[in-house]
Amino acid sequence: MSEFEEPKTETIAETRNYLAWKAIEPDGETTYHLELGALTVHFFEEEWDEFLTLVKKLDK
Repeated sequence: MSEFEEPKTETIAETRNYLAWKAIEPDGETTYHLELGALTVHFFEEEWDEFLTLVKKLDK
């Protein structure tokens, strides 16, 4: 057995060029990730919530 647990991952949304996914870390913390071409942005849960608020405002 490995001494390190792997996070449990789940795809949230995906397009041809972009991917949003989350990981439930072994310590129970959830992190969110955006893959935007060659750039990957990582968020803690509080940051992700704020980011979603920002994105919703862009749609207005």
